[in-house]
Amino acid sequence: MDEQTPRVRLLPVGPADMAEFTSAARASEPFHTPWVYPPLTPGEFAAYLARLDGETSHGFVLRRASDGALVGYVNLTQIVRGSYQKATLGYAAFTGHERRGYMSEGLTLTIRHAFTTLALHRLEAEIQPANTASRRLAASLGFTYEGLARSLIRIRNTWHDHERWSRTADV
Repeated sequence: MDEQTPRVRLLPVGPADMAEFTSAARASEPFHTPWVYPPLTPGEFAAYLARLDGETSHGFVLRRASDGALVGYVNLTQIVRGSYQKATLGYAAFTGHERRGYMSEGLTLTIRHAFTTLALHRLEAEIQPANTASRRLAASLGFTYEGLARSLIRIRNTWHDHERWSRTADV
């Protein structure tokens, strides 16, 4: 699978991405905190890859089409089939590539992949209320705010509220 726009390529994440990914994640740690905590070490990256089973979880890297630079990553997790046909969408840009439209383009590719190739019907994004940039991005991609889920996700031993955003294939 290799989908792209003129500026961004969406590719499955794999072992060959480890060094560049963990380096970018470490450099982006101040930018990501307290929103996301991507793998920072080879061991954490190996564990991350092990969770991406191709059935209930898929992971992707976003690369700039012009030079292959790693600009961000996207996950489709908690995939439920049967009557649901849904997944949870997670994403983050790497420092130096934020606010340039790469995530918007990459997520557009991911959404298309989820609704066509994976035949999902619904995508959900769980966003911390103070993460204004992520909320704006979700809204710009056609996601609808559904409400606040109190103490939804435990991050670094603290429970955090998250807003629930969703988009369906028929939007």
